[in-house]
Amino acid sequence: MKIKMLLLALVVSLPTLAQKLYTYPMGVQAYTFRKHFPNGTEKTLDIIKNMGITELEGGAPKGYTPEQFKQLCTDRGISIPSTGVDFNELANPQAAVERAKILGSKFVMCAWIPHKGTDFTLEDAQKAVALFNSAGKVFKENGITFCYHDHGYEFHAYEDGTLMDYIIKNTNPEYVSFEMDVLWTMHGGGADMPVKLLKKYPNRWKLMHVKDLRKGVMGNLTGGTPAENDVPVGTGQGNWKAIIKLAKKNGIEHCFIEDESDKELEYVPLSIQYLKSL
Repeated sequence: MKIKMLLLALVVSLPTLAQKLYTYPMGVQAYTFRKHFPNGTEKTLDIIKNMGITELEGGAPKGYTPEQFKQLCTDRGISIPSTGVDFNELANPQAAVERAKILGSKFVMCAWIPHKGTDFTLEDAQKAVALFNSAGKVFKENGITFCYHDHGYEFHAYEDGTLMDYIIKNTNPEYVSFEMDVLWTMHGGGADMPVKLLKKYPNRWKLMHVKDLRKGVMGNLTGGTPAENDVPVGTGQGNWKAIIKLAKKNGIEHCFIEDESDKELEYVPLSIQYLKSL
């Protein structure tokens, strides 16, 4: 009788398991805890661990070598699949390659293209494309995937699309992939832009910043917005079921919660709770 009951319970639970949408390891972008790391790296990593997070996108904070930071993360069951690189480092990316190897990162992402004020131009995009292609080749030769993280200002109109389209179309898929920041994609391109881009370029996205924009906020092309416009995932404008379905279908490998609000200790657990409910 007990065996029959156990089998029945398993059969009943199978549809629920099959319907689970968000199956990525729980990850976070280190910038979320930018106010905490200066007050204690180990304490901050303990906060991250205690939230149930097992993946971190980031690098060694001030005062720590990549080797030391990697060990602190490893001790807490946290891996570092992705780390960052400054745009100006891409002209000679070997140092970034070595850092990534020490951290155990298979991805290196760049999150900003320098430009004057809020005026992101075709010339800025062209410069970035050339640099991304050359640096991306070096990263690939070292077993690392280079990704550009969009920031909202790339959605200036250009030809029949935007400068974001120009960057994607003119970078070599062999050397350059992309990390979608969902908040900035919505802020620059509208609430439906994440789904549009995931459908339009299904094979170019490898990483994602899971991040939501407050309802009612009309974005712009500045690449900036007040902290209060960053809200817990699932409470803002993001069409998350569609976004996550496409992320999985397109082969996005890692998702990182990023919270730029001033309430990260409150909001990150709410975001985790929502993602687990999908």
